Amino acid sequence: MALLSNSVVAALVLIAFALSNCFYMNNLSDRETKLVRCVHAEPNESIAYERLVIANPTETHNKPSENHPESFKETTNYGDDKCTMAPQSRFDCARDRVLSKRQCEERGCCYAPLPKSVGPPWCFYPSLYPGYKLGPFTPSKRGLAVTLTRAKPSYLPRDVSTLRLEIIEETTGCLHLILKDPSSQRYEVKLPADVPQSRADNSDVLYTTEYQSDPFGFIVRRKSNGHTIINTTVGPLLFADQYLQLSTTLASSLVSGLGEHYTFLLLDLNWTSLTLWNRDMAPHAHANLYGSHPFYIVQEADGLAHGVFLLNSNAIEVTLQPTPALTWVSTGGILDLYFFLGPDPQSVIRQYLQVIGHPMMPPYWSLGFHLCRWGYTTTNTTRKVAQRMHNANLPLDVQWNDLDYADKRRIFTFDPWRFGDLPEMVEEFHRRGMKYILILMAAKASQLLTAVLCWFLPQDPGISSTSPTGTYPPFDDGLKRDVFIKNVTGQILIGKVRLLFYMLFRLSDMHSMCFTVDRCPVGWQAHSCMVFQVWPGPTAFPDFTNPETRQWWEDCIRDFHSKVPVDGLWIDMNEPANFVQGSMEGCPHTDLEDPPYTPRVGGGELNSGTLCMSAQQRQSTHYNLHNMYGLTEAYATNRALTKVRGKRPFVLSRSSYSGIGRFSGVWTGDVRSDWEQLRFSIPAVLQFSLFGVPLVGADICGFEGNTTEELCGRWMQLGAFYPFMRNHNDNFNAPQEPYVFGQEAQAAMRSALNLRYSLLPFLYTLFHHAHTSADTVARPLFMEFPTDPNCQTIDRQFLWGSSLLISPVLEQGSVKLTAYLPFGIWYNLHNGQPFYSKGQYLLLSAPLDTINVHVREGHIIPQQDPALTTTASRRNPFFLTVALSAGGRAWGDLFWDDGDSLDTYKTQDYCYVIFTAGQSQVVSDPLMLNGALDELVLGGLQVFGVPSPPRYVLANGEKVSDFMYHSDTKVLTVTKLTLPMAKVFTVQWAL
Repeated sequence: MALLSNSVVAALVLIAFALSNCFYMNNLSDRETKLVRCVHAEPNESIAYERLVIANPTETHNKPSENHPESFKETTNYGDDKCTMAPQSRFDCARDRVLSKRQCEERGCCYAPLPKSVGPPWCFYPSLYPGYKLGPFTPSKRGLAVTLTRAKPSYLPRDVSTLRLEIIEETTGCLHLILKDPSSQRYEVKLPADVPQSRADNSDVLYTTEYQSDPFGFIVRRKSNGHTIINTTVGPLLFADQYLQLSTTLASSLVSGLGEHYTFLLLDLNWTSLTLWNRDMAPHAHANLYGSHPFYIVQEADGLAHGVFLLNSNAIEVTLQPTPALTWVSTGGILDLYFFLGPDPQSVIRQYLQVIGHPMMPPYWSLGFHLCRWGYTTTNTTRKVAQRMHNANLPLDVQWNDLDYADKRRIFTFDPWRFGDLPEMVEEFHRRGMKYILILMAAKASQLLTAVLCWFLPQDPGISSTSPTGTYPPFDDGLKRDVFIKNVTGQILIGKVRLLFYMLFRLSDMHSMCFTVDRCPVGWQAHSCMVFQVWPGPTAFPDFTNPETRQWWEDCIRDFHSKVPVDGLWIDMNEPANFVQGSMEGCPHTDLEDPPYTPRVGGGELNSGTLCMSAQQRQSTHYNLHNMYGLTEAYATNRALTKVRGKRPFVLSRSSYSGIGRFSGVWTGDVRSDWEQLRFSIPAVLQFSLFGVPLVGADICGFEGNTTEELCGRWMQLGAFYPFMRNHNDNFNAPQEPYVFGQEAQAAMRSALNLRYSLLPFLYTLFHHAHTSADTVARPLFMEFPTDPNCQTIDRQFLWGSSLLISPVLEQGSVKLTAYLPFGIWYNLHNGQPFYSKGQYLLLSAPLDTINVHVREGHIIPQQDPALTTTASRRNPFFLTVALSAGGRAWGDLFWDDGDSLDTYKTQDYCYVIFTAGQSQVVSDPLMLNGALDELVLGGLQVFGVPSPPRYVLANGEKVSDFMYHSDTKVLTVTKLTLPMAKVFTVQWAL
């Protein structure tokens, strides 16, 4: 570009700096029908109902609400008994704003200051605070219904005086309660693609329910032991137009869920608040992050567990307190509550997934290693990355590109100069047995400051609105088909995407250049290199709740795929993120933009960093649909890829809501390259497992900041056991591809990758069980060992299924770690060394080239010789790792299909083999065959826990010469077998 005069350069620098700071500060911020027989009761008395079968039946950021109904402006003087309660049992009556003693008592609440300003509320509800009154029960189409009425309005603006409660026994272990306004249509969440629902049969349900008449409340108990699961009589039910509140006690303090947040697996109940409101926010504590999952699971005594799901997509705040108790507050919708009685933790998750849907079955190749970076600026650069991986003998299945590929940063295009041969590159990858994925985010942004702009980075799911008519078909076609979100006046809502530009200049001569850089060039002084960023780029946002939008999206993907045959799509920034508040024109002053109550959200307002709440979508306003934007985009993308490719789709989304596991995997966002984020990636992955999203992982080695060789090595070891394994890096950072490190570090990373690739048949089988039976893949220890109190809090270790225990190093400089092994025999996967645990912590050696993995007794792990791609490894011989129990037995299974076709389980186009060990032999039993295993063989096996040296080994009755026995570890290894996997085989050893 032509050189600029010193004055022009200086002016542009000042403008860019000012814009950068203004927009940065603006965007910086800191969740059979049943009949009942009712026994008459006086007010305030609990009414118990018997089940009869009959035929054919903050600190807050809120503005004060001065709209106090007159009926509550009188001071209510409760006796000391109604206000006398332990501080930890208080429920906040001043959640919406700070109240004085007079204002608190005007609400009919108790006021009792405490020495500390944090913790228990000073203004709190008395016992039996006035509320709704229960009417008579009547049969409904799905169960029972009852009307609730208020004699006096609450202190909330536009409260609802009459509610309808419907009680549905969905299944033996699932109770469904719905509270809504019968006189006014309110938004109700409808998850994409209906999930088949079952109904409770005549068998006994696992729960009993009790209802307090006045004020209304309900209690759910576990039928087997009478323990209280839910008790909402401890606080009032409040239901207003934009404020819904329900409090309940908890059965224990062992609570997990309510994501997405940067937290331990067990939530902190010490007066903490969690906000569920999707936000473009890098993971850190005390912030609402990318996803919203209003579900929690509680570990009870004796290994029992239950879960609760609030099907509500509005902004939600959940307050946790040490009673133990919690309070739901939603800013809209209805109270649509599911209670899952388990009785064990895994059953709770299965019951939850019956409601939101089982996770998708991923393509086999998607379980391999993925490599990505923002900053692979050309096809040649991208090719070299993949080639260097394989030259270093490092497995790589999927090469990715960030938005570098796009022409003027417009999705569904590719740059004719830097990526002109993108289609050819993708075909080259395919010929090598690899796959290719690219990002779908924002389209082209406006050409502002063109004198110095040279690199644009739109970071949003929107579509450019600035290209001249006829030059960008996706936008032109979208306009014709009316697919974009509109503002309150019916015009297309225009937001902004982020653009970055880099300007390098020498202070000595002020000559400026503009080009892409990862860091200041060698030889340049730090003060001579400056990076500026601004946020222009008008953008329109597709409305994925509109069927026509989903068809338009499919058409765009089909057209692009005809040119660039991508294998999957990455949908980022789909909270949706917006780099102006609401829209370019601002947002109207309405109750949707400025509701009576705003939960603790980043930026302080619901439209901070996203769209106007009043924005119009096909199903409702963005106020109601915001948290579901990523889910609806994932659904549309999954559906489009399925139709366009005719194969199993792969979609990766950052934003999420309950049910997204049916359509997409998820990654945990822009994690930093540091040891703390490495450690907290484990509970993050485990939380998503509880949410029904098994295909999940964190950006290995970190996305933000520079990694180190040790950190990246340890992260690669842990990442080898993320269900989804991807190394992804920011443009400005030091490179972190495995091949850039020293030989010892490369060897450790290669070992971790080969271990993962050898375990892919087992991992794929776990995903099969997740897809068909709602099992978990990456599993918290408490789910497998619910009666072991030591497992209740562990989130530094985790399981793959029920068989493998992973214990990674999470601290810098550590070469040993303390790991917990539950009761039983655990074998070191690397050498078969047994550990006879009584349920105890052990100090394990963990040199830099090792991650500790243990196999649980009684399990058989199907494995395969690794290769550089899954295309190659799937042709390699299998081998079995057999971990014998103390009684000499073990069991395992293998699910196998072509790894890519649609609905193979549904169409029975797969193989399924059972492996059993006992009486000194291992036997295979193919229960289902389709030809996929016909050319594959068992090449060997290793048996852990063989008590003495075998005299001989037989394979299908014939003696085997290639076997070894290690007396120190009691491991029998048999090699050089060629037993067909599609036939029954037997391997015996004589002691």
